Amino acid sequence: MADGHTITIEQVDQHVRVVHGDQILAESERPLVLKETGCPPRYYLPADDVRLDLLTPSDTHTYCPFKGTASYWTVTAGGQVAENAIWAYPEPNDEADWLEGYAGFYQLFGATPRDLVSQPSD
Repeated sequence: MADGHTITIEQVDQHVRVVHGDQILAESERPLVLKETGCPPRYYLPADDVRLDLLTPSDTHTYCPFKGTASYWTVTAGGQVAENAIWAYPEPNDEADWLEGYAGFYQLFGATPRDLVSQPSD
C-alpha cells in the first residue's frame, strides 16, 4: 500500500437496510464497513442480502490498485433509476479477498446520489 494510504475493514454489529424509491434493495445483519484514506466510510453487504432482481449490470468498471477491478450495477426500483449505484469486486486482489461476495454502496444515511438512501434500521 502507498505511504499514508490505509484501508481498514470492520464487521459491524448493525442491521443495515438500503432503500431505493419505495423498495428495499438490501437488508443485512452482516455488514462490513470499509474505511479508506481520502474516502468516506463505505458499507459492503453480502450479495446474498441484496435484491439482485433490481440490478442491471453496467458497462462501467474502475480499477483500484489496492482492491482490484470493480464492476458496477444500475438499480431500477420504485420507478426510479440510479446508474452505477452499486459495485463489487468479482475477483479482488489477494490483499482484498475479503471483498469477494460483497456489494458496496455509495449512499449511506442519505449521502449522494439522493435517490438511493441507505439507512440503519432498528
